[in-house]
Amino acid sequence: AGAAAEARFISSAKGKGLFATKNIRKGETVFVERPVVSSQFLWNALYNYRACDHCLRALETAEENAQRLLGRSSLVLPHPEQCSIRKDLHQQCPRCQVTYCSAECRQAALEQYHQVLCLGPSRDDPTHPLNKLQEAWRNMHYPPETSSIMLMARMVATIKQAKDKEWWIKAFSQFCSKTANEEEEIVHKLLGDKFKGQLELLRLLFTEALYDEYLSRWFTPEGFQSLFALVGTNGQGIGTSSLSQWVHACDALDLPMLQREELDAFIDQLYKDIEKESGEFLNCEGSGLYVLQSCCNHSCIPNAETSFPENNFLLHLTALEDIEAGEEICISYLDCCQRERSRHSRNKILRENYLFTCSCPKCLAQADDADVTSDEEEEGEGETDDAELEDEMTDV
Repeated sequence: AGAAAEARFISSAKGKGLFATKNIRKGETVFVERPVVSSQFLWNALYNYRACDHCLRALETAEENAQRLLGRSSLVLPHPEQCSIRKDLHQQCPRCQVTYCSAECRQAALEQYHQVLCLGPSRDDPTHPLNKLQEAWRNMHYPPETSSIMLMARMVATIKQAKDKEWWIKAFSQFCSKTANEEEEIVHKLLGDKFKGQLELLRLLFTEALYDEYLSRWFTPEGFQSLFALVGTNGQGIGTSSLSQWVHACDALDLPMLQREELDAFIDQLYKDIEKESGEFLNCEGSGLYVLQSCCNHSCIPNAETSFPENNFLLHLTALEDIEAGEEICISYLDCCQRERSRHSRNKILRENYLFTCSCPKCLAQADDADVTSDEEEEGEGETDDAELEDEMTDV
């Protein structure tokens, strides 16, 4: 089938954009895309959010998931048959014991990057170079997480293992790159005030763990900063959850009215209780690089949105409106609350995190609004800074 969308170059200022190649109806899936590379966040994994090491599919049953998030092992979920997790298919790497959701994922990881990154019996050895790298990263990048050094490690490992190294280098070079000044801003944002010293420490650890002659440029200070900025700019949040899969399946059940009301009330209460216990951290979370999705520009009134309905790294782009052939397809880099704020506040977030000023129809229409944030927004500004980098797309 012909693709419903294609990437086109717009201008040197805007770079690429994604455009509809045919009329797309509201609610239609524009495309489903698998990432070139992806990785679970390190704190997320450390806190026992168990996910397939390759595709990020949640590995706990919905009931186990709910019990852990609630801190209550006695919880029983109704309709257990609506849980999609198949434990009988799970497999581990025989050398390092990381877990996969299936034989296919174990094989795919092995063929693409895992031969280089497999820790074997050193999995729990804190002096192993890869473990030192991960530990250093965790100490610099606390939750809410927005990126992972392991995404970069998998890029290097992929090229190390590849027969056709040039093909992969080309694949990675498709992602939007920035000038040295812009790169520095992005890296600064990811690492905070001490970023120069931290970046150098990461580079040395990264080199010790992964150096490759063929990719020597990626290990120089400039090349490493570029790689870091590429992941910071293009990384798309991925969120998976067996509990939310179970909830969607329950929503679709055809039940007598009384049972339906009971089930809905149970689910509402469950989410309230979980929020008290675990806050906003409901999902297995990671990030990935997606060639097509990364071409989508931002709009404060987006006509499409991304989601992960298959409970793994497969990204679905869905139309929020009818989109005509030739029209640009835009997503929002801001969450719903941020989109409702003033133009000034929206652009402050976009400039800080994505280095551009928005000129979507909504921003143009509000161009004459005063350049001040309302008092209530001023109060909110301080609290949300870290959360703002968190991509709304990690919501499942």
